[in-house]
Amino acid sequence: MVQVTVWNENRHEKKNPVVRDIYPNGIHGAIAGFLEEAGFQARTAVLDEPEHGLTDEVLQNTDVLIWWGHLAHGEVSDEVVQKVQQRVLDGMGLIVLHSGHFSKIFKVLMGTSCDLKWREADDRERLWVIDPSHPITNGIGEYIQLEKEEMYGEHFDIPAPDELIFMSWFEGGEVFRSGCTYKRGNGKIFYFRPGHETYPTYHNKEIQRVITNAVEWAKPVQRNRPVYGNAKPLETITEKTN
Repeated sequence: MVQVTVWNENRHEKKNPVVRDIYPNGIHGAIAGFLEEAGFQARTAVLDEPEHGLTDEVLQNTDVLIWWGHLAHGEVSDEVVQKVQQRVLDGMGLIVLHSGHFSKIFKVLMGTSCDLKWREADDRERLWVIDPSHPITNGIGEYIQLEKEEMYGEHFDIPAPDELIFMSWFEGGEVFRSGCTYKRGNGKIFYFRPGHETYPTYHNKEIQRVITNAVEWAKPVQRNRPVYGNAKPLETITEKTN
């Protein structure tokens, strides 16, 4: 069974009653709930736990890590970020949601500022499927429409995605690369834009389907990992004479 850890700051839920009403069990709890319904083994971890809930044991037993953060990116310890980065390079999948674009782990893996335009004005968002053959879009129509969401607009300062899965249009006229995949080392990464905390986005069945599909896509490949460093020749090297 695929083991998923859903990580969340869990700060908005404590400070904002609107967020608490929408996600009484936290954003992490809502996501873990629909993943369990889909047949995954899901645990949660939050910022204020020891080691942010991402101990060596938790990370070693995580096939796919989901990351939601916003208010407290700077409070995430560099040591934990380094451990998560190494696990991704070793093969753990990583799904970064919404404002997680500014997380330390996403910036480290992208190597860019990951900055963008934004606006909170109840924009309608239409996420167009750019790659209908991709497994992350399985069961999704031509687009997903969200009646109210925070606007993210280009330019999004990320490396060119390995695959562009979704492109968003917003009511105010902006567009945004909302679903991007990357490979880093042996791991797969999916950035998925929707999920502002004051909207019930993660209760939307199509958004849940995308995240569920992404977990299945990002899970580690079961094979022997490459061996690095000094290597003995596979064939006999003929002695050269001058």
